[in-house]
Amino acid sequence: MRNQKQVSIHLFLLLYVSCCFLFGFSPKENKQESILNLVKNSTWYIAGPAVENQETINKVRLENDIVKVTANENPKGEIELNVMITPSDSNDGKPTNVSKSKFVSITYKSSHLIKLQAREGNENGTGCLHGGSHPRVDLKPSPKKFITVKIPWTNFRQDGLSNGRLLNIHNLCKFNFVNYKPVAGTTLEIKSVLIQN
Repeated sequence: MRNQKQVSIHLFLLLYVSCCFLFGFSPKENKQESILNLVKNSTWYIAGPAVENQETINKVRLENDIVKVTANENPKGEIELNVMITPSDSNDGKPTNVSKSKFVSITYKSSHLIKLQAREGNENGTGCLHGGSHPRVDLKPSPKKFITVKIPWTNFRQDGLSNGRLLNIHNLCKFNFVNYKPVAGTTLEIKSVLIQN
């Protein structure tokens, strides 16, 4: 009787541990591995009249999990903050196929309108397209609080026009967050850029 009770307890514990492993660990781990967070995973680059340089932006990003850009006292030209989809040693790199995902999710706070450009890869598949116009969407100002927006890939249109050419999500190279008309002290803070892949 005693041996039968011990066997029952051992079987129960084995079943319990097996269920914990299957239902508690596996699905969560797989889900986390399939989401790319560009704030945590990729180096960010900056061009234009900003207070912060590339080194400062990435130091703060690594320490605080946030990307922050501030327009300088006399901003001339546009501020362009960009990040590769697949991490690279430079502000260029191989394009990425994100066709398994439906959208990009961005958590940000911004004092001004930001144009989010999606840069496609070149025909050779070795780097990004540069110059010209790109499929893009607007990130509306939210100066007082962080907001999260989910942007379907179908919203990215050439020049931001509703009838513009769609983004090629099989060949996505990087994102550019652009403030075309910066004013002294304007800020953009980004907590996450998530792509499920």
